[in-house]
Amino acid sequence: MNAYANRKAVVTGGTHGMGRAIVDALLDGGAEVLLTGRDEGNLEAARAELPDRAHVVRSDVTDLADVDALAATVGERLGRIDFLFVNAGYSRLEPYDAVTEETYDRTFAVNAKGAFFTAQRLAPLVRDGGSIVFTTSVANKSGFPGMTVYAGAKAAVWAFAQGLAAELLPRGIRVNAVSPGFVRTPTMGVYGVTAEERAAFEKEGAEATPMGRIGSPAEVARAALFLAADATFTTGVELPVDGGINQNITAPHPARA
Repeated sequence: MNAYANRKAVVTGGTHGMGRAIVDALLDGGAEVLLTGRDEGNLEAARAELPDRAHVVRSDVTDLADVDALAATVGERLGRIDFLFVNAGYSRLEPYDAVTEETYDRTFAVNAKGAFFTAQRLAPLVRDGGSIVFTTSVANKSGFPGMTVYAGAKAAVWAFAQGLAAELLPRGIRVNAVSPGFVRTPTMGVYGVTAEERAAFEKEGAEATPMGRIGSPAEVARAALFLAADATFTTGVELPVDGGINQNITAPHPARA
């Protein structure tokens, strides 16, 4: 399959979970991909598992020096790129009255500050007519206990996507967002989650999702790639990949594993 042959892409937060699924799909389609992460174990695993068309780079989206260095590396290794996936994220389950300045700042630094400056610094490298896809969350529009700060940070990301969709129109660059619901990843998207908490979160997610199950990283990847490559007359859109959570579908089917 060569759907993305001769295409070049950058995926931040691409060493695991939904980002890794996007990377795998791009590589399977023939693309050349530069992916980033922070965890040394995930970085080493990606280097060992991925083909030569994958460039694995350590980068911290909260550090603007790292973001600048990433832009320089992308320019050196790939030149102009076709797709930019701004996917790096961070969340932790905290009741509003347990949130500290430290955890608030960390959540906004990764999800909002990191997303904005990644897009700002790398947008000049996106070819005219290319695309940017942000990862937001169903939390943007639904109140989830323990995720108030995360929801605020991801809502900011959606606002950035809309603004950049307008600002990049003169270059023909489309800017959209994919909005996942509950997705089966190693951490379920939550920092520091235990195996027991992960299992409970999966069960809660299946029960809360009208389709009666949680999603897979591959399903999110297909939606993100649709926005990046196939939805050529679509910009400023947030595409839900949430099994119906935010679509006012209220009668769930029995959970299906």
